[in-house]
Amino acid sequence: MADFDKNKIRRLDGTLLLVFQGLMRTGKAVDVAAQLGLTNSSISHALGRLRDIFEDDLFLRRPHGLEPTAYAKEVAADVEHALNAMQAALSDTHAFDPGTADLHLRLSARDSEIAAILPQILSGIRSSAPNVRVSVRSMGATDAVRALRGADIDLALGFFRRNAPDIDQRLLRQEAYLVVARAGHPIMRRPMTLADYRQADHVLVSSDGSLRGIVDETLAQQGHSRRVVLALPHFMPTLAMVAQSDTIATLPATLVRRYAETFDLAFQPPPLDIRSFDIRVLSHARDRRNPAIQWCAEQILNAGPTAVP
Repeated sequence: MADFDKNKIRRLDGTLLLVFQGLMRTGKAVDVAAQLGLTNSSISHALGRLRDIFEDDLFLRRPHGLEPTAYAKEVAADVEHALNAMQAALSDTHAFDPGTADLHLRLSARDSEIAAILPQILSGIRSSAPNVRVSVRSMGATDAVRALRGADIDLALGFFRRNAPDIDQRLLRQEAYLVVARAGHPIMRRPMTLADYRQADHVLVSSDGSLRGIVDETLAQQGHSRRVVLALPHFMPTLAMVAQSDTIATLPATLVRRYAETFDLAFQPPPLDIRSFDIRVLSHARDRRNPAIQWCAEQILNAGPTAVP
């Protein structure tokens, strides 16, 4: 490494990197000041030092806030990695005491997981760590992984198709499907046939409004189709809709078993073989030595069933 580069590194400190990270995320100096507990003038001074060290404007003033330059965008990932490495190096694996910990745990999960096991998760965590607060954001798989990488959340819960070297995955359970309908629905009076299933009016959970899902793909492989009359973005409204109509829905078994009595619903196994899927708990590699995050992940794994009968 050249002496010139060493001099630049000597002039950097963690606060400058955190200011850079915060401005990349929000574009608002006042928000970064509030997040870091600094004054607005301190942020301005830090930005001046950053511009001098990086020899670039980094952020340009615009009506909506501070806009990163092309060079700032280019080095943003390296700054993020540097901060992650610093956090990992500073983590003390022996310093976490659940009984006294004051922690804000940030999760991502679809509403099916929020409804199915979050009560057990919260109870399990707070029974040992009464000062832990939990906030949950609803995200798809891609957004959840992006949020983990950006340190916007601590753990992600759900179904994820792909593995990545910087993302750690642990199996919570293998999930199956059940067909659900209102109690007294004619389709539930006897074991359901494929013909019964195909002729019924179906509600589909679809975050993007599509009228096709895994069930339709499975039926198509067998040369069949079904009649989807409604797509909803969330699972709990789907249960409510099915409970108040003659529609049926094919939903994760854990959710159905937990709320069938609440919504006065009947359920059966689907009359076709639909592949099961894994529900996993994800964390970022930088938190492998973070005792608080690892403890919380273990509480989630202990709270949820490992399989659906």
